[in-house]
Amino acid sequence: MLELSFTAVDVAYTRFAISPLWEAVAGARLIKQPHPLYGPWLDEVRPRLHGIRWELLDALIPPRGLPAFLAPPPAVAVPDLDLELATLRATPPETLATDLAWLPPSPATALLDEDPDRGLALLADQIAAFWETALAPYWPKIRALLEGDLLYRARQLADGGAHRLLNTLDPTVEWSEDTLRVQHRYCTALRALRGRGLLLVPSAFTWPNVWSITTAPWQPTLRYGTRGIATLWERRSASVPQALAAALGRTRALLLTELATPASTTDLSARLGLTKGGVSQHLTVLRDAGFVSAHRTGRFVLYARTGIGEALCRQQ
Repeated sequence: MLELSFTAVDVAYTRFAISPLWEAVAGARLIKQPHPLYGPWLDEVRPRLHGIRWELLDALIPPRGLPAFLAPPPAVAVPDLDLELATLRATPPETLATDLAWLPPSPATALLDEDPDRGLALLADQIAAFWETALAPYWPKIRALLEGDLLYRARQLADGGAHRLLNTLDPTVEWSEDTLRVQHRYCTALRALRGRGLLLVPSAFTWPNVWSITTAPWQPTLRYGTRGIATLWERRSASVPQALAAALGRTRALLLTELATPASTTDLSARLGLTKGGVSQHLTVLRDAGFVSAHRTGRFVLYARTGIGEALCRQQ
């Protein structure tokens, strides 16, 4: 069990953040160590990863645990991936050496050890490629779920203070007196936060585990499964709301509704019984309006709802 002892200052400096980089790294881990909950996402993503170079990231994900430098805790509440990758590229050599020491020797660790700048730059490029293929098409939906979790936690804090907030993060997390206890399978330690507070990061790819960082130079961090994760990958039959159809036209409203999960023109054509040319024309209009985005992943072009498109569909 991991025990984190708080002072009043630590409670005052406890904060939340969302981390696209962590989602990418945790998602890559799930490709290697799948869980049934993520089956629909895994089934869609695995074929698209063929031909994408992410072998360095793959090699740095051991069977147990993750090196902290792969996804350092974000310094701001909602960073974009580019900002987090810049932090990764700037990992201090001594921090990198400490994290590499507990990984088994491999060509990946040798590259990072012998030429840290080149190795980190290559790693960042591969994470970006993995992100574009496996996460970017889904990100508006994932981000909406994570931001919803933050709103819920804010209400918990308002209603019951830090006691209620910390006691409702996860069944394996318990707050009592001045200590937060986390039931880790492979970690037994007592850590004092020493006035640094605790960073809490909801994650779509963490469940059923809770992940922690308690070592310098980063702020102590707890990553937990976001609320509603079980619904994120559910397959539901699409129904077109009348108001949305009246605003966009029935076919465009149907396409937008069908994009609850990213899909190609071919997928949508076969699913809806429309011509590929017709689907393409309607998707172009929806993209120009900012309701959908296009993502090229190898030989695929996937269309996905943007944040605006997600909001339109949620309001129906």
